[in-house]
Formats: sequence, C-alpha cells, structure tokens
Amino acid sequence: MMLERGFQGGNMIHKSDWAVSRKGRPIELYASSDLKKSDHPLLMIGGVHGDEPEGVQLAKSTLAFLTNDAEKIQLPWILIPCLNIDGFTEKKRTNGGGVDLNRNYPSSDWSPEFPKDRYFPGAKANSEPEIQALVKLIDEYDPRLIIHFHSWNPCVVYAGEPGRKDAERLGASSGYKVQDDIGYPTPGSLSQYAWGDLKIPVICIEEQEGMPLDQVWPHFERGIREIFADLSPRRDNLKN
Repeated sequence: MMLERGFQGGNMIHKSDWAVSRKGRPIELYASSDLKKSDHPLLMIGGVHGDEPEGVQLAKSTLAFLTNDAEKIQLPWILIPCLNIDGFTEKKRTNGGGVDLNRNYPSSDWSPEFPKDRYFPGAKANSEPEIQALVKLIDEYDPRLIIHFHSWNPCVVYAGEPGRKDAERLGASSGYKVQDDIGYPTPGSLSQYAWGDLKIPVICIEEQEGMPLDQVWPHFERGIREIFADLSPRRDNLKN
C-alpha cells in the first residue's frame, strides 16, 4: 500500500480509492508530499461513525488548513476524511455491514458481545474492509500519533500519556474537558488497539453532537495548528 504511488498534486498525495467500503464505495486518503514510511506521520481519521457529520467536517477543515498552509507544514501526516463512507452516505453509525467500525479493531480485548445493535463489533475482529485497510496502514506507516474525529458529548479523550500534551492543546482551544478515558468499556476500539496493543497514542475528539458545522473548525483550529507546529516524535518506541 505505497501511498507514494498515489496521485500527487502540488504539495500533497491524494488517493481517491485508497480503500473500498463494505458496499464498494471508494474511500479517499490524503498525505503530505514525499511521505515515507520512516516518517512516522500524524494520522487523522474522520467519519468513523457515519451519523457524526461534525467529525467529517473537522477532517475536511483540517485538510483545507493543510492544503492552504502546505509549504509551512513540516510534520508528516496522513488524513482520511471519511472512513465509514457507507454509514455517512446512509446517515447511520455503522458501516454497510451493520458493524460499528470502532469496535472491530483486532485488539487483544476484542469481544463478540455488544449491548445494542449500534455497537455490533462484527462476526470477528478485523472483519470489515475499512478496518483491514486502516490496520494495514498503521502497520506500514507506524504513526507517531493518531487523532480521530467524532461527535457526542464534548470532550477530548487521550489514550497514552504521550498524547496528553496534544490533547490538552485541543482542550484549551475548544474549551472542552480533557480526560484519559471515555467513561465506559470500548473493546475492539482504536484506542484499545493502537495504544493498548501497539503503544501508539490516540486522541479522540468528541465535538458537541448537533453543533453547527461552521462552528466546528473554530473550536479546534488553534489546537490543531499548535500540534502541527510541534515536530517531536511523541513516542520513544518508534520503528526504524
């Protein structure tokens, strides 16, 4: 999955069909130009849950910032505007197979049990094409930090102490509470997989559900700009 082979225009890489959804829809991916696997990029993901348009909006606004300021950005990055394109198109939480993508990661704590249909984790861990593609991407590019964009009750949740500083930047920017736990078990989630198993710090942004979309970027702009101004590796366990 060499991103370098994707279409490169201007100062970024664009793959219009980086992956394919459960229902066959293409999933887009963007990345900083000349990205190499050894760069350990910042990975950002929007639209994990299809009924959270605020997260997709924040991903798209972040992409616009990266496009407009491309010549100033030195931190390597990868951005997926909408991972769950089926759910987003159909305005539902789950993907085209009825699976909650944030319960389908092959974490050591993955469980087939689920309290409600909207949390269905799949028939088995890593069963969904969206997650298979993302797991492969994480394995190949070994990101220094992962941020995924959601909406629910407003807060910024970090998994792993190396991500705390960036979470606090986002909290200060938005005025939202920063916490190290979402408040309930999330087996098979990105945090459980990336931080729990791989020791890659993860930040989950929860914008206020129903927030007017034109207000989402102003909440997080300062924090995201500060994150991109910090070139530190965040981790001490990076692969060579």
